Amino acid sequence: MMVLITYDVRTENAEGMKRLRKVAKQCQNYGQRVQNSVFECLVDPVQFAQLRKQLEQIIDPNEDSLRYYYLGSNWKNRVEHVGAKVTYDPEGVLTV
Repeated sequence: MMVLITYDVRTENAEGMKRLRKVAKQCQNYGQRVQNSVFECLVDPVQFAQLRKQLEQIIDPNEDSLRYYYLGSNWKNRVEHVGAKVTYDPEGVLTV
């Protein structure tokens, strides 16, 4: 399933900057950054549960926020890209 994850981490102090880096790192482990604080993650339900748990342990819920948008398995019909940033195929071949 495709899940779009967005986050807003308060970065006015060193602890906030650290949380921001940790959130981004966890999202990078599961998906592709498509905007500064937006990731597309193609995951199965177990992977998503793990990622969600990790993210929610990192953030400070009094200062930060996470949003999950469930695009499901028919996500290709729900995502359209226009503009400068090159799009990618998360189901395509990964070149390292």
